[in-house]
Amino acid sequence: MPSAEWLYEQGIGENRAILTINGAIVEARIERHGMIQAGLVAVARLVKQLVPGKRGIAILPDGREILLAPLPNGATEGADVTVEIRRAAIGERTRDKLPMARPARDKTPQPAPTLLDRIMGSGFAVRQCHAHEADHFAQAGWYEILESARTGHMDFAGGSLIISVTPAMTVIDVDGEGPAKPLSLAAASACAKAIRLFDLQGSIGIDFPGMESKADRQVAAEAFDDAMAGDYERTGINGFGFMQIVRRRTGPSLPELLQPDQIGGYAFELLRRAEREAGSGEMQLTAHPKLVQRLEQHPDWLAELARRTGGAVRLRSDPKLSIAGGYAG
Repeated sequence: MPSAEWLYEQGIGENRAILTINGAIVEARIERHGMIQAGLVAVARLVKQLVPGKRGIAILPDGREILLAPLPNGATEGADVTVEIRRAAIGERTRDKLPMARPARDKTPQPAPTLLDRIMGSGFAVRQCHAHEADHFAQAGWYEILESARTGHMDFAGGSLIISVTPAMTVIDVDGEGPAKPLSLAAASACAKAIRLFDLQGSIGIDFPGMESKADRQVAAEAFDDAMAGDYERTGINGFGFMQIVRRRTGPSLPELLQPDQIGGYAFELLRRAEREAGSGEMQLTAHPKLVQRLEQHPDWLAELARRTGGAVRLRSDPKLSIAGGYAG
């Protein structure tokens, strides 16, 4: 039997988890602190009807806005409504999609399940990792997974995938040399693995190489099914090589977290390395000015780093460094 376990880290500003099977990462998850997560049940106030009787904006007790649909019968602006968050906010390059909620009159307010709650209920063993231990995440390939999600580039035998996040859907483009059928068979398995690895959700489109034979397209679609995990629906591969997959949408995928806000992603990576590389006394984080500016906007992160490492934390800007080149010393 394959050896499978979740590794979990409670980080600064975010929590992380990876499911490893025989030491290889098959699922990678990040939970940002402070995000409104799916599963939260709360009493919100309806403040604006966007489509009368159907969709509106509500405000949670902490003042944050959510999109509520459908609206309860007879609800008017100013009314309190018990809601359940069905999808977390989705960040985009130009705007953010509000968290999406639905009425939940029969439910009692409760916090959303955490990332740790979800992996504890997955049926796999869970090991919590700490900064004073060996870097089990890095040993499994954590930073390589983050870079792949950030760039949208993932290699497989015979070709590569380009994963692009758009407002309408996540698109996976298959690139490679050689005959279309064997390339598509290999790509089908690779696409299924990428969807699981990065937790791609909602509408997903795969652009395969063109295959003239309907039978070949069917074989490639079946190869995808054989490698795919979890609940999903899909179309067949049409004559243009396109297949659409739909998965339940509860929050941002890893590319949706990392691609629109690369500065934020690298800030969390720097904090993680700094916590692990802590010595004694004061610590200095040296980074690109944009990264320093982001850290300055979150003194709570720096305070938590100081608490965990037992010394004061200073920031120093160095415009010669790349965004990814920050370091602790």
